[in-house]
Amino acid sequence: MKFIFPQNYNFKSKLFGIIDYSTIFLNLFWNLFIFIFINIFNNINIKISLFFILSFPLFLFSIVGFNGDNIFYVIKYIINFLLKQKLYLFTKNFYQSP
Repeated sequence: MKFIFPQNYNFKSKLFGIIDYSTIFLNLFWNLFIFIFINIFNNINIKISLFFILSFPLFLFSIVGFNGDNIFYVIKYIINFLLKQKLYLFTKNFYQSP
């Protein structure tokens, strides 16, 4: 069987067709950081609760995604927006003086 892909088709390799590999590495790094952080607590219930509370949102955004964008680009866009936040106000003059 021969498949023909158009030239403008952007092929991205994904694990199970869902998550980009770079996103998986970001999730693993974040989960490792959380795991190291929560080891200061002694109670196992607190450890499990904190791990799920802190790791689940990023994992959920990784699977659901933002219209197929990579999570790194989304984080970059959010940081750029927060750093360079601008408000554009345009006024329209209906009465122009001659």
